[in-house]
Parts: sequence; C-alpha cells; structure tokens
Amino acid sequence: MRYEIIGPMADRFDEVLTPEALEFLVALDSEFAARRVVLLDTRRARRDRYATGQLPDFLPETAAVRDDPTWQVAPPAPGLEDRRVEITGPPDRKMTINALNSGAKVWLADFEDATAPTWHNVVGGQLNLIDALDRRIDFTDARGKRYALGAELATIVVRPRGWHLVEKGIVVDGRPISASLVDFGLYLFHCARRQLDAGAGPYFYLPKLESHREARLWNDIFVFAQRYLGLPQGTIRATTLIETITAAFEMEEILYELREHSAGLNAGRWDYIFSVIKNFGQWPDFVLPDRAEVTMTVPFMRAYTELLVRTCHRRGAHAIGGMAAFVPARDPQVNEMALSKVRADKQREAGDGFDGSWVAHPGLVETCREVFDGVLGERPNQLDRRRDEVTVTAAELLSVDKTPGQVTEAGVRANVAVALRYIDAWLGGAGAVALWNLMEDAATAEIARCQLWQWLHHGTPLAGGGSVTEELVRSMLAEELAAVTEGREEAERERAEQAARIVEETALGEDLPSFFTTSAYARHLGPTRELALAAG
Repeated sequence: MRYEIIGPMADRFDEVLTPEALEFLVALDSEFAARRVVLLDTRRARRDRYATGQLPDFLPETAAVRDDPTWQVAPPAPGLEDRRVEITGPPDRKMTINALNSGAKVWLADFEDATAPTWHNVVGGQLNLIDALDRRIDFTDARGKRYALGAELATIVVRPRGWHLVEKGIVVDGRPISASLVDFGLYLFHCARRQLDAGAGPYFYLPKLESHREARLWNDIFVFAQRYLGLPQGTIRATTLIETITAAFEMEEILYELREHSAGLNAGRWDYIFSVIKNFGQWPDFVLPDRAEVTMTVPFMRAYTELLVRTCHRRGAHAIGGMAAFVPARDPQVNEMALSKVRADKQREAGDGFDGSWVAHPGLVETCREVFDGVLGERPNQLDRRRDEVTVTAAELLSVDKTPGQVTEAGVRANVAVALRYIDAWLGGAGAVALWNLMEDAATAEIARCQLWQWLHHGTPLAGGGSVTEELVRSMLAEELAAVTEGREEAERERAEQAARIVEETALGEDLPSFFTTSAYARHLGPTRELALAAG
C-alpha cells in the first residue's frame, strides 16, 4: 500500500479516511505532485529575480488571451448566482452551524488561513462538512446552549490550504502529501454527490495562487478528479483569490485557464499586502506605513480592485470583495463606530461593481446585505456593469510609494502584539482568533511579522522620533510575552515562548521567510505533536 496514516484515528475519522478516499488522494498525488514542486521552484526563482530589482509586468506571451474579447467563463453554478454576502470561518462544529444559519448567501469553509492545521482540525473539519450536508450536525457549548441547522442554509465553498503546505498526517511513498490535495480531495470524494443531490455542487476557493500556470494545474486537477469520480466536466467551480502581487498581473489568464470551472475572483487584503512586502520589501520604495493605514483606497490597492472588477465582468465572472473583520463588542459606541466603517467599506465595493463581499462574523451579515441590497435590489449580481472605462497600468499596480501614512511606535507594538498572540493561539490549535474586536487569521500574522522585518531592514523612521530598531522590537516582544504568559500554566507559558521564538525567527532575521506557517507546522504542529501530547 503506497499510503500510510500517521495521524491518530479519533472517533469517526474512519468515515473520512476510507480506503477509497485515500486511494483517490494517492491518484491525485501520483498525477500532480511533481508539477506542484516545479511550480514552487518557479515561485522561488521569480522572487530571486525581484531581489535583483526586476519588477513584474503584464505578460507579453499571453497578450492574445487578454486581447481576445470573445471568451467568457462558465455561467454561475446553482447556489452561486447571488453572492452578495459571504461569511468565512473555520469548519469547526460550532462555526459550521452558525455560518450556515447566518443569512449569508455563501459560507467559505476555510481550511487555510482560519484553520490551524492540526490533524484533528483537518479531519474533523471534513467530518463536520459531511454531517452538515447530511443535516445531522449539532453542537452544545459548555453553558448548555445547543446549536442546530435551520431551514435556509448558505452555499458551502471550501478553501483548501495553499500549494506551499504539506499534510504530515498522510504520507505517500514515505513523504507528506500536498495539503491542497488532501483538503480538496477528501471534500470532493465525500461531498460532491451530496452537494449535487442538494441542488448545488462542489465549490472551492483557491488561495495564494501566484500565476496562471498554477491555475492551469488546478484546472487539470479538476478535469482529472471529475473523470476519476464520474462527475460531468464543469461540475466543480472555483473562485480564485487574487491575493498575491504576481497574480494581479495575470487575472485574465487565471480566469482563462479555469474558464470551464471558474466562479470568479476575490480581492483579498492582508495577503496581498503581505505578498508585496515579501517580494519587494528589500527596496525602499516599497516601505509601507502602519498596517491600519494601508486601506483599500490607497493608490496601489485601488488600482488592484478596480482592475479586478473590470477583468471579472468583462469575462462574465463574479467579483467578490474583501473581508470585514470586525467582531461585535459589548460596548455600543465601539459597535456603532466599527459598523459605520464596515458600511462605508461595503458601499465602496458595491459602488465599484463588486457582486458581493466577505464578513468574518454573523453579526456583520445584515450590514453587508443591506448595502448590497441597496445596489442590487432583486438582481443576483451586477455582471452587466462592465467597467470598460477602467484602465490600470503596471506602474499603478506597483505604486506603493504613493501610500500615505507614517510608521508609529504604536503601529510597531500592534504588529508585535498581534503576531505573538495569533501564533500562540495557532500553536494551540485555533486559526481564527478575536483580538481587540477584530477576527484575525494567519494572513494577519504574516503581514504583521513582514512589516516588522521591512521596517527593521530599512531602519524606518518613527513618526514621534527615533527609528525601528531590533532593540525596540525585542523589548516590545518581551513586554508582550510577559503580558501573555501572566497567570498561565507551565505548558501554556511554553507555548507562548515558542510563539515568541517564531516571531523572532520570521521577523528579526537577515532574510524574510516566505511563510511562518511552513516551518512552524513542520516543527510544532501536526499529528506527531498531538500524539506526543496524548502520550504525555
């Protein structure tokens, strides 16, 4: 047998990890693992070129695709015609129920940035989706409150982990399998027929793509998987997140590669900014101010979102807006101020032509829906709004130096505090974490630690005087660690100290690691750690 299950078999895991499902994963791995490795090598080579001063541009070799006005993506699939509100969150049992009941049109069941990839979260999340589709899922919290599914449910769209990640719990020929293939394959194998029987289909969000060739790989996987499982071609639909600066230059090509399976594009925020710093952070023209200052209206972000809407609607694809991450608080004044900002952000998106947008909490669904109702009315979308007047140049996509704002000591501390607390929670198995009334995920920690690296690398001046130094950041990290560990048990103190070391390694070194999650998962998370905890 070519596969081996390394992770422990908990209650009902055998319903997910069936021999037939695992053979499907082996087939996917055999067909596509080598191409994945080549594409990851291409990513590294591209980043090395940027380190020499080369900048991205629209590809001359794909100009014919961009210039051809005739091609379109597939029409919206059942359950994806109207996407005015989409809620995101991890597929844990409580979130599954709350998201499906939230009143949102779509739930993004997120195995990626909102899920810490423990073995239990990965397999348990798949089991929760099966149970939700079979309408046998419920949950009772510690206070005795019971959660169950209502009558009207959101359409499920699954976001698998990115190409850069592996799953240690399943090995094929002695090596960990691609996490993307695990998340995609298990869901498709178990839930495609269930979704079709329910009148929808197996739908996905594709994260962190960096090129149209990566989209082509996904499309080939879809074709292969549908043939293997006896599904009609085009059954699978996928929305691609444009959350890397390189993908922004290849939006049309990405839609073209996926056109039979495409459900549109999404405009992220934190991952996109993270990608800009990761690729160009060593250059002074790309130094960004405090994270809170980098809004969707600054010039380089505005260019990206305008181009995305125009690209999508030209090709008949949905354009989905970014995240509203506010978590409602007990303080009415805090809520009023935050909801006002959420409303303004959604009004901008709806006015720009987006067909829907994301929220992170059920308490924001109504606000988002009201805004898009006001623009859409009874129409399911605004695909007819072509935005032909929009033209965006490569220089505008790269106009990071036109971003207003300053770097402040408070901004430095905020990045230290969020990175430490998020990574601490992630090591503890939580991927979506409420911090200071915002729902943070892995993308937040990535941008926070990358900004720290960038400011340190350039000795960036602080608005109140002085500059960002390693001594300043280390002193803040020590203070925040003391605050986090106060009153904790020994095991939890050790976990926070591990998180602090990860911040040091990924933000304070000479080089900037591509992701904190890759090395942190390899060393601190996954089934081997869970087995050790169980044994201890």
